[in-house]
Amino acid sequence: MPNIKSAAKRHRQSLERRAYNRAVKSAVKTQLKKAHAAAVGASVDQTALDAEYRAAVKKLDQAAAKGVIHRNKAARLKSRLTASLKPIKNAPVKLEAKAEG
Repeated sequence: MPNIKSAAKRHRQSLERRAYNRAVKSAVKTQLKKAHAAAVGASVDQTALDAEYRAAVKKLDQAAAKGVIHRNKAARLKSRLTASLKPIKNAPVKLEAKAEG
């Protein structure tokens, strides 16, 4: 337990910041998982995939802007996410052929 008033305040602040940082990091990880999950579903919905991708990029940018994660880490994660989703986004849409009969 700190004996000095300023040390006690620093401790309180560090606990608050830790809780905030953990919440933000958790939200970023959850959004990244959602984006990856939207890409590996049985039938890939392009609009849902785009929405999840944009949300993940936004979360990463916000976390980097607040200093929760380093800006280079945010850029690296965005790059890896984009690279993993690029083949799926650019894949031709498969149309089911009608059964003639």
